Amino acid sequence: MNQPLAGITVLDLTQIYNGPYATFMMARAGAEVIKIEPPGGEHLRKRQGAGGAALPFAMLNANKKSITLNLKSEGGLGLLRDLVKQADILVENFAPGVMDKLGIGATALHAINPKLIYASSSGYGKTGPYRDYPAMDLTVQAMSGVMDTTGWPDQPPLKAGPAMCDFSAGVHLYGAVMTALFERERTGRGRVVEVAMMESVYAFLASNLGLFFGSGGDAPNRTGNRHGGLSLSPYNVYPASDGFIAIITNNEQHWLALVKALGHPELAEDARFTTVRERCTNMDAVDDAIAAITRDRSKSEIFDALIAARVPCAPVRTMEEVVNDPHLHARGMLQWIDHPEYGRMVASASPLHFEGTEQPEYRPSPKLGVDTRSVLADKLGLDAARIDALAGAGAI
Repeated sequence: MNQPLAGITVLDLTQIYNGPYATFMMARAGAEVIKIEPPGGEHLRKRQGAGGAALPFAMLNANKKSITLNLKSEGGLGLLRDLVKQADILVENFAPGVMDKLGIGATALHAINPKLIYASSSGYGKTGPYRDYPAMDLTVQAMSGVMDTTGWPDQPPLKAGPAMCDFSAGVHLYGAVMTALFERERTGRGRVVEVAMMESVYAFLASNLGLFFGSGGDAPNRTGNRHGGLSLSPYNVYPASDGFIAIITNNEQHWLALVKALGHPELAEDARFTTVRERCTNMDAVDDAIAAITRDRSKSEIFDALIAARVPCAPVRTMEEVVNDPHLHARGMLQWIDHPEYGRMVASASPLHFEGTEQPEYRPSPKLGVDTRSVLADKLGLDAARIDALAGAGAI
Protein backbone atom coordinates (compact mmCIF):
# COMPACT_ATOMS: atom_id res chain seq x y z
CA MET A 1 0.00 0.00 0.00
CA ASN A 2 2.98 2.35 -0.15
CA GLN A 3 2.39 3.10 -3.85
CA PRO A 4 0.45 6.38 -4.36
CA LEU A 5 -2.39 4.77 -6.33
CA ALA A 6 -2.61 1.51 -4.39
CA GLY A 7 -6.25 0.50 -3.99
CA ILE A 8 -7.37 2.39 -7.12
CA THR A 9 -8.99 0.29 -9.86
CA VAL A 10 -8.71 1.45 -13.46
CA LEU A 11 -10.67 0.02 -16.39
CA ASP A 12 -8.44 0.55 -19.41
CA LEU A 13 -10.23 0.48 -22.77
CA THR A 14 -7.41 2.32 -24.54
CA GLN A 15 -5.37 1.40 -27.59
CA ILE A 16 -2.18 2.26 -29.51
CA TYR A 17 -0.08 4.92 -27.68
CA ASN A 18 -2.11 7.82 -26.29
CA GLY A 19 -4.35 6.18 -23.68
CA PRO A 20 -2.12 3.18 -22.91
CA TYR A 21 0.69 5.52 -21.84
CA ALA A 22 -1.59 7.31 -19.36
CA THR A 23 -2.77 4.01 -17.86
CA PHE A 24 0.79 2.62 -17.86
CA MET A 25 1.82 5.47 -15.55
CA MET A 26 -1.18 4.69 -13.34
CA ALA A 27 -0.17 1.04 -13.18
CA ARG A 28 3.41 1.93 -12.29
CA ALA A 29 2.06 4.22 -9.55
CA GLY A 30 0.32 1.25 -7.95
CA ALA A 31 -3.18 1.23 -9.47
CA GLU A 32 -4.80 -2.04 -10.47
CA VAL A 33 -5.17 -1.50 -14.20
CA ILE A 34 -7.45 -3.95 -15.99
CA LYS A 35 -6.85 -3.69 -19.72
CA ILE A 36 -10.06 -4.58 -21.56
CA GLU A 37 -9.56 -5.68 -25.16
CA PRO A 38 -11.83 -7.07 -27.86
CA PRO A 39 -11.52 -10.82 -28.45
CA GLY A 40 -8.91 -10.30 -31.18
CA GLY A 41 -6.84 -7.88 -29.10
CA GLU A 42 -6.23 -4.16 -29.55
CA HIS A 43 -4.62 -2.86 -32.76
CA LEU A 44 -1.11 -2.50 -31.36
CA ARG A 45 -0.92 -6.21 -30.53
CA LYS A 46 -1.48 -7.02 -34.19
CA ARG A 47 0.84 -4.44 -35.72
CA GLN A 48 3.37 -5.88 -38.13
CA GLY A 49 6.32 -4.27 -39.88
CA ALA A 50 9.94 -3.74 -39.06
CA GLY A 51 11.53 -5.99 -36.47
CA GLY A 52 10.54 -5.10 -32.96
CA ALA A 53 7.07 -3.84 -33.91
CA ALA A 54 5.70 -5.64 -30.83
CA LEU A 55 7.95 -3.73 -28.42
CA PRO A 56 5.68 -0.66 -28.13
CA PHE A 57 2.83 -2.87 -26.90
CA ALA A 58 5.10 -4.51 -24.34
CA MET A 59 6.46 -1.12 -23.31
CA LEU A 60 3.06 0.52 -22.70
CA ASN A 61 1.17 -2.36 -21.12
CA ALA A 62 3.46 -3.64 -18.39
CA ASN A 63 2.02 -4.03 -14.89
CA LYS A 64 -1.52 -4.39 -16.25
CA LYS A 65 -4.00 -7.26 -16.22
CA SER A 66 -5.58 -8.34 -19.51
CA ILE A 67 -9.16 -9.42 -20.04
CA THR A 68 -11.24 -9.72 -23.19
CA LEU A 69 -14.82 -8.47 -23.45
CA ASN A 70 -16.94 -8.45 -26.57
CA LEU A 71 -18.59 -5.05 -26.25
CA LYS A 72 -20.72 -5.81 -29.31
CA SER A 73 -22.56 -8.42 -27.26
CA GLU A 74 -25.04 -7.88 -24.44
CA GLY A 75 -23.06 -10.28 -22.27
CA GLY A 76 -19.86 -8.30 -22.72
CA LEU A 77 -21.60 -4.97 -22.09
CA GLY A 78 -23.20 -6.38 -18.96
CA LEU A 79 -19.82 -7.48 -17.61
CA LEU A 80 -18.36 -4.03 -18.24
CA ARG A 81 -21.24 -2.38 -16.40
CA ASP A 82 -20.73 -4.73 -13.48
CA LEU A 83 -17.01 -3.92 -13.38
CA VAL A 84 -17.79 -0.19 -13.50
CA LYS A 85 -19.71 -0.51 -10.24
CA GLN A 86 -16.42 -1.30 -8.48
CA ALA A 87 -14.06 0.89 -10.51
CA ASP A 88 -12.56 4.26 -9.69
CA ILE A 89 -11.46 5.27 -13.18
CA LEU A 90 -12.36 4.32 -16.76
CA VAL A 91 -10.13 5.48 -19.60
CA GLU A 92 -10.90 5.21 -23.31
CA ASN A 93 -9.55 6.75 -26.50
CA PHE A 94 -12.09 5.63 -29.07
CA ALA A 95 -13.37 8.08 -31.67
CA PRO A 96 -15.90 10.50 -30.14
CA GLY A 97 -19.37 8.98 -29.89
CA VAL A 98 -18.33 5.31 -30.00
CA MET A 99 -18.95 4.65 -26.31
CA ASP A 100 -22.33 6.41 -26.44
CA LYS A 101 -23.39 4.28 -29.41
CA LEU A 102 -22.56 1.18 -27.37
CA GLY A 103 -24.68 2.47 -24.48
CA ILE A 104 -21.69 2.84 -22.15
CA GLY A 105 -20.90 6.54 -22.47
CA ALA A 106 -20.13 8.76 -19.50
CA THR A 107 -23.77 9.56 -18.68
CA ALA A 108 -24.79 5.91 -18.68
CA LEU A 109 -21.83 4.82 -16.57
CA HIS A 110 -22.26 7.64 -14.05
CA ALA A 111 -25.82 6.45 -13.52
CA ILE A 112 -24.25 3.15 -12.42
CA ASN A 113 -21.37 4.66 -10.43
CA PRO A 114 -21.53 8.42 -9.69
CA LYS A 115 -18.00 8.33 -8.23
CA LEU A 116 -16.45 7.09 -11.48
CA ILE A 117 -13.85 9.27 -13.16
CA TYR A 118 -14.52 8.87 -16.88
CA ALA A 119 -11.54 9.91 -19.02
CA SER A 120 -11.37 10.09 -22.78
CA SER A 121 -8.86 11.27 -25.33
CA SER A 122 -9.13 11.76 -29.07
CA GLY A 123 -7.39 13.66 -31.82
CA TYR A 124 -9.52 16.78 -31.83
CA GLY A 125 -11.92 16.44 -28.91
CA LYS A 126 -15.60 15.61 -28.46
CA THR A 127 -16.84 18.94 -29.87
CA GLY A 128 -15.88 21.32 -32.63
CA PRO A 129 -15.76 21.09 -36.43
CA TYR A 130 -12.85 18.59 -36.48
CA ARG A 131 -14.48 16.19 -34.02
CA ASP A 132 -15.10 13.36 -36.49
CA TYR A 133 -11.83 13.56 -38.42
CA PRO A 134 -9.74 10.37 -38.18
CA ALA A 135 -6.71 11.21 -36.07
CA MET A 136 -3.31 9.60 -35.66
CA ASP A 137 -0.05 11.13 -34.51
CA LEU A 138 1.02 12.02 -38.07
CA THR A 139 -2.24 13.76 -38.95
CA VAL A 140 -2.31 15.70 -35.70
CA GLN A 141 1.31 16.76 -36.20
CA ALA A 142 0.22 18.12 -39.58
CA MET A 143 -2.93 19.82 -38.29
CA SER A 144 -1.38 21.31 -35.15
CA GLY A 145 1.59 23.12 -36.71
CA VAL A 146 4.22 20.68 -35.45
CA MET A 147 5.17 19.64 -39.00
CA ASP A 148 5.18 23.18 -40.33
CA THR A 149 7.76 24.13 -37.70
CA THR A 150 9.99 21.06 -38.23
CA GLY A 151 12.71 20.96 -40.87
CA TRP A 152 14.53 23.62 -42.89
CA PRO A 153 12.91 26.74 -44.38
CA ASP A 154 13.82 25.85 -47.97
CA GLN A 155 12.66 22.23 -47.71
CA PRO A 156 9.29 20.49 -47.21
CA PRO A 157 7.93 20.17 -43.65
CA LEU A 158 8.90 17.09 -41.64
CA LYS A 159 7.19 15.05 -38.97
CA ALA A 160 8.88 15.07 -35.59
CA GLY A 161 10.73 11.78 -35.13
CA PRO A 162 8.88 10.64 -31.97
CA ALA A 163 5.10 10.20 -31.72
CA MET A 164 4.92 13.42 -29.75
CA CYS A 165 1.19 14.17 -30.14
CA ASP A 166 0.19 10.73 -28.90
CA PHE A 167 2.44 10.84 -25.87
CA SER A 168 1.77 14.48 -25.06
CA ALA A 169 -1.93 13.63 -24.92
CA GLY A 170 -1.17 10.62 -22.72
CA VAL A 171 0.73 12.76 -20.21
CA HIS A 172 -2.03 15.37 -20.13
CA LEU A 173 -4.66 12.64 -19.77
CA TYR A 174 -2.84 11.27 -16.73
CA GLY A 175 -2.79 14.79 -15.27
CA ALA A 176 -6.49 15.30 -15.89
CA VAL A 177 -7.39 11.99 -14.24
CA MET A 178 -5.23 12.70 -11.20
CA THR A 179 -6.77 16.17 -10.85
CA ALA A 180 -10.26 14.64 -10.93
CA LEU A 181 -9.20 11.97 -8.45
CA PHE A 182 -7.99 14.69 -6.07
CA GLU A 183 -11.29 16.54 -6.46
CA ARG A 184 -13.22 13.35 -5.72
CA GLU A 185 -11.36 13.00 -2.43
CA ARG A 186 -12.88 16.34 -1.41
CA THR A 187 -16.35 16.09 -2.94
CA GLY A 188 -17.06 12.37 -3.30
CA ARG A 189 -18.19 12.95 -6.87
CA GLY A 190 -16.76 11.62 -10.10
CA ARG A 191 -16.14 13.71 -13.17
CA VAL A 192 -15.72 13.45 -16.94
CA VAL A 193 -12.33 14.62 -18.25
CA GLU A 194 -11.03 14.71 -21.80
CA VAL A 195 -7.83 15.61 -23.62
CA ALA A 196 -7.51 16.37 -27.33
CA MET A 197 -4.18 15.51 -28.92
CA MET A 198 -4.18 18.71 -30.98
CA GLU A 199 -4.68 20.89 -27.92
CA SER A 200 -2.06 19.05 -25.89
CA VAL A 201 0.79 20.12 -28.20
CA TYR A 202 -0.12 23.78 -28.79
CA ALA A 203 2.05 25.00 -25.91
CA PHE A 204 5.01 23.13 -27.44
CA LEU A 205 4.98 25.79 -30.17
CA ALA A 206 5.84 28.60 -27.73
CA SER A 207 9.16 29.64 -29.32
CA ASN A 208 7.74 29.32 -32.83
CA LEU A 209 4.69 31.37 -31.90
CA GLY A 210 6.98 34.06 -30.50
CA LEU A 211 8.81 34.24 -33.82
CA PHE A 212 5.55 34.25 -35.79
CA PHE A 213 3.92 37.08 -33.87
CA GLY A 214 7.16 38.98 -33.30
CA SER A 215 7.88 39.10 -37.03
CA GLY A 216 4.34 39.84 -38.07
CA GLY A 217 4.23 36.46 -39.75
CA ASP A 218 7.20 37.21 -42.02
CA ALA A 219 9.84 34.94 -40.45
CA PRO A 220 10.24 31.36 -41.72
CA ASN A 221 8.28 28.80 -39.76
CA ARG A 222 10.98 26.13 -40.03
CA THR A 223 14.35 26.88 -38.47
CA GLY A 224 16.16 23.53 -38.80
CA ASN A 225 18.17 22.83 -35.69
CA ARG A 226 18.21 26.47 -34.69
CA HIS A 227 16.07 27.92 -31.91
CA GLY A 228 12.39 27.89 -32.87
CA GLY A 229 12.16 31.60 -32.10
CA LEU A 230 15.55 32.47 -33.67
CA SER A 231 16.29 34.37 -30.47
CA LEU A 232 19.35 32.45 -29.25
CA SER A 233 22.74 31.91 -30.90
CA PRO A 234 24.73 29.69 -30.85
CA TYR A 235 21.88 27.18 -30.76
CA ASN A 236 22.46 24.41 -33.26
CA VAL A 237 23.84 20.97 -34.01
CA TYR A 238 27.49 21.16 -35.03
CA PRO A 239 29.72 18.65 -36.82
CA ALA A 240 32.35 16.65 -34.95
CA SER A 241 34.96 14.30 -36.36
CA ASP A 242 32.79 11.29 -35.35
CA GLY A 243 29.25 12.66 -35.50
CA PHE A 244 27.45 15.72 -34.21
CA ILE A 245 27.05 17.69 -31.01
CA ALA A 246 24.26 20.03 -29.90
CA ILE A 247 25.38 23.28 -28.30
CA ILE A 248 23.17 25.94 -26.71
CA THR A 249 24.06 29.28 -25.15
CA ASN A 250 21.23 30.74 -23.13
CA ASN A 251 23.03 33.84 -21.87
CA GLU A 252 26.26 35.83 -22.15
CA GLN A 253 27.95 33.72 -19.45
CA HIS A 254 27.40 30.61 -21.56
CA TRP A 255 28.79 32.35 -24.65
CA LEU A 256 31.95 33.51 -22.94
CA ALA A 257 32.48 30.10 -21.37
CA LEU A 258 31.92 28.40 -24.75
CA VAL A 259 34.52 30.31 -26.74
CA LYS A 260 37.04 30.03 -23.91
CA ALA A 261 36.52 26.26 -23.58
CA LEU A 262 36.91 25.86 -27.34
CA GLY A 263 40.22 27.73 -27.16
CA HIS A 264 39.06 30.75 -29.15
CA PRO A 265 38.34 33.54 -26.66
CA GLU A 266 38.94 36.10 -29.44
CA LEU A 267 35.45 35.31 -30.78
CA ALA A 268 34.01 37.14 -27.79
CA GLU A 269 35.72 40.33 -29.05
CA ASP A 270 34.27 40.07 -32.56
CA ALA A 271 31.91 43.01 -33.01
CA ARG A 272 29.38 40.73 -34.71
CA PHE A 273 29.16 38.48 -31.65
CA THR A 274 29.32 40.71 -28.58
CA THR A 275 25.63 40.46 -27.61
CA VAL A 276 22.92 37.89 -28.18
CA ARG A 277 21.09 40.33 -30.45
CA GLU A 278 24.16 40.74 -32.65
CA ARG A 279 24.81 37.00 -32.68
CA CYS A 280 21.24 36.35 -33.80
CA THR A 281 21.62 38.97 -36.53
CA ASN A 282 24.81 37.20 -37.66
CA MET A 283 23.66 33.63 -37.02
CA ASP A 284 25.31 32.16 -40.12
CA ALA A 285 28.67 33.63 -39.15
CA VAL A 286 28.34 32.34 -35.58
CA ASP A 287 27.51 28.83 -36.76
CA ASP A 288 30.32 28.83 -39.32
CA ALA A 289 32.82 29.91 -36.68
CA ILE A 290 31.75 27.23 -34.20
CA ALA A 291 31.58 24.49 -36.84
CA ALA A 292 35.08 25.32 -38.06
CA ILE A 293 36.36 24.55 -34.56
CA THR A 294 34.25 21.47 -33.75
CA ARG A 295 34.49 19.51 -37.01
CA ASP A 296 38.06 18.34 -36.34
CA ARG A 297 37.40 17.25 -32.74
CA SER A 298 35.57 14.20 -31.42
CA LYS A 299 32.20 14.43 -29.73
CA SER A 300 33.67 13.30 -26.41
CA GLU A 301 36.51 15.83 -26.59
CA ILE A 302 34.09 18.69 -27.20
CA PHE A 303 31.58 17.45 -24.66
CA ASP A 304 34.13 17.01 -21.88
CA ALA A 305 35.55 20.50 -22.42
CA LEU A 306 32.18 22.24 -22.57
CA ILE A 307 30.63 20.38 -19.65
CA ALA A 308 33.65 21.27 -17.52
CA ALA A 309 32.90 24.90 -18.41
CA ARG A 310 29.16 24.44 -17.63
CA VAL A 311 28.09 25.07 -21.22
CA PRO A 312 24.83 23.27 -22.14
CA CYS A 313 25.64 20.66 -24.77
CA ALA A 314 25.16 17.01 -25.63
CA PRO A 315 26.41 14.57 -28.24
CA VAL A 316 23.81 13.45 -30.76
CA ARG A 317 23.45 9.80 -29.81
CA THR A 318 22.17 6.72 -31.59
CA MET A 319 19.30 4.52 -30.47
CA GLU A 320 21.85 1.88 -29.44
CA GLU A 321 23.54 4.39 -27.18
CA VAL A 322 20.22 5.53 -25.69
CA VAL A 323 18.87 2.07 -24.83
CA ASN A 324 22.18 1.26 -23.15
CA ASP A 325 22.45 4.63 -21.41
CA PRO A 326 24.21 4.14 -18.05
CA HIS A 327 22.37 7.07 -16.46
CA LEU A 328 18.90 5.74 -17.32
CA HIS A 329 19.85 2.24 -16.19
CA ALA A 330 21.36 3.54 -12.94
CA ARG A 331 18.13 5.41 -12.13
CA GLY A 332 16.02 2.34 -12.85
CA MET A 333 14.25 3.97 -15.78
CA LEU A 334 15.57 1.29 -18.12
CA GLN A 335 16.37 -2.37 -17.53
CA TRP A 336 17.05 -5.36 -19.73
CA ILE A 337 14.49 -8.14 -19.36
CA ASP A 338 13.57 -11.42 -21.02
CA HIS A 339 9.96 -10.91 -22.06
CA PRO A 340 8.00 -14.19 -22.11
CA GLU A 341 6.52 -13.37 -25.54
CA TYR A 342 8.96 -10.97 -27.19
CA GLY A 343 12.34 -12.08 -25.92
CA ARG A 344 15.24 -9.89 -24.84
CA MET A 345 14.27 -6.23 -24.69
CA VAL A 346 14.79 -3.01 -22.79
CA ALA A 347 11.87 -2.30 -20.46
CA SER A 348 11.09 1.21 -19.28
CA ALA A 349 9.67 2.35 -15.96
CA SER A 350 7.50 5.40 -15.45
CA PRO A 351 9.34 8.75 -15.41
CA LEU A 352 7.30 9.64 -12.30
CA HIS A 353 9.37 9.11 -9.16
CA PHE A 354 7.78 9.11 -5.71
CA GLU A 355 10.48 9.71 -3.12
CA GLY A 356 10.52 7.17 -0.30
CA THR A 357 8.70 4.58 -2.43
CA GLU A 358 10.50 1.86 -4.32
CA GLN A 359 9.64 1.34 -7.96
CA PRO A 360 7.11 -1.52 -8.13
CA GLU A 361 8.23 -4.86 -9.46
CA TYR A 362 8.17 -4.86 -13.25
CA ARG A 363 5.52 -7.24 -14.62
CA PRO A 364 5.78 -7.78 -18.38
CA SER A 365 2.79 -7.00 -20.57
CA PRO A 366 0.29 -9.87 -20.32
CA LYS A 367 -0.88 -12.27 -22.99
CA LEU A 368 -4.28 -11.42 -24.43
CA GLY A 369 -7.06 -12.29 -22.00
CA VAL A 370 -4.82 -14.15 -19.58
CA ASP A 371 -6.57 -12.58 -16.56
CA THR A 372 -10.17 -12.76 -17.80
CA ARG A 373 -11.25 -15.65 -15.61
CA SER A 374 -9.47 -14.49 -12.46
CA VAL A 375 -10.77 -10.91 -12.77
CA LEU A 376 -14.37 -12.04 -13.32
CA ALA A 377 -14.11 -14.44 -10.39
CA ASP A 378 -12.40 -12.00 -8.02
CA LYS A 379 -14.26 -8.82 -8.96
CA LEU A 380 -17.70 -10.16 -9.81
CA GLY A 381 -17.78 -13.44 -7.89
CA LEU A 382 -18.57 -15.50 -10.99
CA ASP A 383 -17.99 -19.24 -10.75
CA ALA A 384 -16.35 -21.42 -13.41
CA ALA A 385 -19.67 -22.57 -14.87
CA ARG A 386 -20.88 -19.00 -15.36
CA ILE A 387 -17.59 -17.96 -16.94
CA ASP A 388 -17.73 -20.97 -19.26
CA ALA A 389 -21.23 -19.94 -20.29
CA LEU A 390 -20.08 -16.40 -21.04
CA ALA A 391 -17.23 -17.76 -23.14
CA GLY A 392 -19.64 -20.04 -24.99
CA ALA A 393 -21.92 -17.10 -25.73
CA GLY A 394 -19.02 -15.06 -27.15
CA ALA A 395 -19.12 -12.41 -24.40
CA ILE A 396 -15.48 -13.08 -23.51
